Amino acid sequence: MKASARNQFNGTVSEVRIGSVSTEVHLFLKGGETIVATITKESAETMGIKAGKEVIALVKAPQIIIVSDFGGYRISARNQLLGTVTQIKAGVVNSEVDIESKGGEQIAATVTNDSVETLGLCKGQPVTAIFKAGAVILAVAD
Repeated sequence: MKASARNQFNGTVSEVRIGSVSTEVHLFLKGGETIVATITKESAETMGIKAGKEVIALVKAPQIIIVSDFGGYRISARNQLLGTVTQIKAGVVNSEVDIESKGGEQIAATVTNDSVETLGLCKGQPVTAIFKAGAVILAVAD
């Protein structure tokens, strides 16, 4: 699939929790990690989302938050993938930070250059890539 979202995670639906308006979809990734997506109940039905179905989870790079130190705090965002910075591509205002998760997933985050400096980001640094379940768009094959 060709899409503008650089983060494309191939996964298998492991659990579906249907609510009155929204549906929570848990995806098992090949590296053993899990991503949670929140989509509308109607979308889940239209797409035939059910356990065992192969899906692609799309997350745009600006939706990824990088945490280098939680400082004793917990965060409400459901998706927290531990990884290592593999590359930083600096731009005029923003940088793309590439991360490889412990499960082998490639994650691209777009953050300000100020954030790169404040966090002291560098190649080889352990970080956590965080994104909310509502930031995930699911795609299925016809």
